[in-house]
Amino acid sequence: RAVAPLHPVAVQCQEAQLVVTVHRDLFGTGRLVRAGELSLGSSCLPVSQHPAESTVTFVAGLHECGSTLQMTPDSLIYKTSLSYKPTPSGNLVIVRTNPVVVPIECHYPRKSNVSSSAIQPTWAPFRSTLSAEERLSFSLRLMNDDWSTERVSNGFQLGDSLHLQADVSSEGHIPLRLFVDDCVATLSPDRNSSPRYAFIDLGGCLVDGRADDTTSAFISPRPRQETLRFVVDVFKFAGDDRNLIYITCCLKVFPADQAPNPWNKACSFNKASSLWAPVEGTGDICSCCETGNCPLHG
Repeated sequence: RAVAPLHPVAVQCQEAQLVVTVHRDLFGTGRLVRAGELSLGSSCLPVSQHPAESTVTFVAGLHECGSTLQMTPDSLIYKTSLSYKPTPSGNLVIVRTNPVVVPIECHYPRKSNVSSSAIQPTWAPFRSTLSAEERLSFSLRLMNDDWSTERVSNGFQLGDSLHLQADVSSEGHIPLRLFVDDCVATLSPDRNSSPRYAFIDLGGCLVDGRADDTTSAFISPRPRQETLRFVVDVFKFAGDDRNLIYITCCLKVFPADQAPNPWNKACSFNKASSLWAPVEGTGDICSCCETGNCPLHG
């Protein structure tokens, strides 16, 4: 809505941030509040002022300024508030307005198409494929413990396990087998940011399962060649209190009629035997998971 004294606060809910525009005639009385007396969330100040329009503007990321996230079956709801705290002016013992807190919410559907800027697949159709309808479609989902349905909540406690399922829709192609090349956990959407933890690495080695006191592993057998399931024990970054972790995985496919090899594999560490074992294929394709000398291309 347009910002006017009748509607003094306007909110734009954008893809990764919210923009709050506040008319300084906050109460519709003609008395303008001072910009320094307005704040968003915990303590965020305005980023710009427009004297001609008597407005101030706040811009904040969805996870910034002390915002909270509420999840419903259909929506992600980011909540924050606009605060007005008057300070004495002139006569230092009185104020002429009351403090105000305006609740602000941005609602996003949980089930809809996403833009390419949020998820950037790195696959390409096969060389022999010319039709756009034959492009591969990859997905990576959090599943319930019994793998029957997608998990509604993405909140976990330490001690829980992530049940992750990678899939590819390969209609129009020869039969394909899906692999997970690597998976990296970070505190920001940038997979190259620091700190970072690669729990699948070396072209399909679930290296997190090699650590002490973990049960992380690929699930064997697969339900179908185009699906790969794996379980990872929940973790957090040491010395950091943030409770949001981003996971970025690289998925790829390989003709299902060809045997897995050191370039295309899904290997877990078996603590009982102290050996690496593949979901399918011979054990020697996983030997490089121990040495760290896995070939990157083949």
